[in-house]
Amino acid sequence: MSIIWKTEITAVGPDVADLAEGGVVIFFETGAPPELAEVSVLHRRSALSPDVDPVPGSRIEIGPLQAFITAVGEKAWAKVREIGHVVVNFNGAMTTDRPGEICATAVEGDVLSAALVTGTTVTIIA
Repeated sequence: MSIIWKTEITAVGPDVADLAEGGVVIFFETGAPPELAEVSVLHRRSALSPDVDPVPGSRIEIGPLQAFITAVGEKAWAKVREIGHVVVNFNGAMTTDRPGEICATAVEGDVLSAALVTGTTVTIIA
């Protein structure tokens, strides 16, 4: 098993809980414009594999919460490498609706929202 992405949550926008209740989390690296920060989980990356992308079956951990990636949009990981941005939809879908999206196994909204706390580590492991 290898770490593909490891990052720490630095801030949680005021509208994140509403999105998380619906199973959607928007990640942006710290420094995102204010209008994006309102709906985003801001983070500071500590590890990013230069040559391994997540694939279906990779595990995503947000603190103690664990889910498994079910689909990866064709541009999702390029956006993470370029600007630290990705949308993770915890809906269990086997295909993504948008090229910059990652889908993961379903997680209850209140559990997901509770995991999104400043200082929490987010990790994707292959």
